[in-house]
This record gives sequence, structure tokens and C-alpha cells, in this order.
Amino acid sequence: MKSLFKVTLLATTLAVALNAPAFAAPAAAPAASAESKSAFQNDDQKSAYALGASLGRYMENSLKEQEKLGIKLDKAQLIAGVQDAFADKSKLSDQEIEQTLQAFEARVKASAQEKMEKDAKENADKGKAYRDTFAKEKGVKTSSTGLLYKVEKAGTGEAPKDSDTVVVNYKGTLVDGKEFDNSYTRGEPLSFRLDGVIPGWTEGLKNIKKGGKIKLVIPPELAYGKNGVPGIPANSTLVFDVELLDIKPAPKADAAPQADEKAAAGDDAKQ
Repeated sequence: MKSLFKVTLLATTLAVALNAPAFAAPAAAPAASAESKSAFQNDDQKSAYALGASLGRYMENSLKEQEKLGIKLDKAQLIAGVQDAFADKSKLSDQEIEQTLQAFEARVKASAQEKMEKDAKENADKGKAYRDTFAKEKGVKTSSTGLLYKVEKAGTGEAPKDSDTVVVNYKGTLVDGKEFDNSYTRGEPLSFRLDGVIPGWTEGLKNIKKGGKIKLVIPPELAYGKNGVPGIPANSTLVFDVELLDIKPAPKADAAPQADEKAAAGDDAKQ
């Protein structure tokens, strides 16, 4: 159990460092064939095989991700290590295994950090180039904060305020066109208080009214900045096509107190 626990910890560490799920569930596959069903004499055999297959799939994917970091592990030695551990014939002592894995973990983290910083710089450069090009298009405006936007349809009524709840449909992409979110394909608009989202949205949606449409090009400092989020790398410029479907004003904070005051005044008059 001790060795398995160490492997599990290492797998989790690698998954975090590489931004990949540990032991992710495989995609749905066709029903097992008659041949595969007959390969196992009982459920224990089938479960053991499934566990091995899951671990093997994870390690294969992990090796590929590590290669992206410039770390190329020997697959034959990995398999040999597993076999020797089961046979209780490890070429390394427990102390050597622990020290080696600690050093490996540090190398993975360092390589992942280096790659993240490199990618962040590339994202920043690509984003700036995209914004510079977009800024030259007809109808595009740039605010004092660096937000770029193009109103495609003004809408009617009043523009939303920070305290309002807005209902929108939208599509979000990176500057390379990769889509990371889309309410249209989900078939469900998004509803949120305007001051509860990224600054680029809070500022940008005030430039249209109900029924309006706008294209927002948001620099990283008005989005997710240097950290990024899953699906959106660090220093990413975000491109949104947004349709403002509805605006729901926040309830007036003084409505209830005023009603109470009127009721109190009525009671006084009766007395």
C-alpha cells in the first residue's frame, strides 16, 4: 500500500503541474465484445485488468505531456519498475526511490513553470498584435482602460448599471479563434449581476442597451490576467460577441423602509 500511495501522489502531482486530470475517466466506448467478455474468468480478473488499463492509459498520457516540457522518460524502464516492484526485486531502495521521485517532482514543476512563463509571454505578444489590428477596424473604439469594443447594434432603453442583473447570449474565443465558451451552443443564456464578472464585461456592456449587440476585445488585465483559468491561458486577450437580451434593475434598497414608515405614520394618525 505504501508504494501505491507514493505512485498516486506522484500521479496527482504530475496532473496538477501539467494541468491534466489524474486518472481521468475514459471516453465512452462501444459495448464489450463477446471475445473481451470471455477473456476474464470472473469480475476480480476484469477489475484488475481495468485498473491496470486505467493506470497504463494515464501514464502514457503523462509521458506525452512531460515530453512537451522537455522531459523524456524511458517507457521501458517505467514498465520494468512496475514489474520489479510486483516481483519485490526493485533495483532501488525505498530511500533511493523517494529521493529520485522528489528530484523528479522538482524537475517537473520547474519545467512546467518555465513553459508557463514562456507561453504567457507568447500570449501577451499575440494578444497585443490582435488588439492593434482590431483597433484599426471601422467602428472600433478604445476606452481609457484599454478595452476595445465595436457596437454592432445599440439596442433601446437605458444602458445597464453595475447593480443591474443582465441576461446575455455570447460566444468567447481566444485570439487564435479557439472557442472556450458559448451560451448559444449550450442553449441557455447567462444571467448575472453586472459588477460580478470580469472588468472587461462590466465596462463593455454599458455601451449597449437591451437588444443590443457588441464585440468586446478584452486585454488580459481586464480579464484573467497573468494567472489565467482552465481553458484560458495566462495573459490571454479574450474576444467576445455578446447579445444583451434583458436588463433587470436591482430592487430599490429604500422600498421596504419607506413602506414601514408609511405604516407607522398611519398608526400614529389613528392614535
